[in-house]
Amino acid sequence: MKGVKPLVFKKGGQKRFGKGFSLNELKAAGITATEARKLGIPIDVRRKTAHEENIRILNELIKTSEIPNESKSGKSKSGKAEK
Repeated sequence: MKGVKPLVFKKGGQKRFGKGFSLNELKAAGITATEARKLGIPIDVRRKTAHEENIRILNELIKTSEIPNESKSGKSKSGKAEK
């Protein structure tokens, strides 16, 4: 996932690679910022736009990778022992 870079448009309409995906693009793709960080997807909180090309890239990434589920591990926390 480290090689994934979003496209950002300059003022003249030229494309360049950005720092990370915007929160609106993540929301449109159906993942949260926490899930994106776990998958190694870069996030740029300063960006506000949601480009269709970046949303398509995120949807393809979601299909190819599996989002890990959080599971409880360790001992169960119980209160005082009853007599």
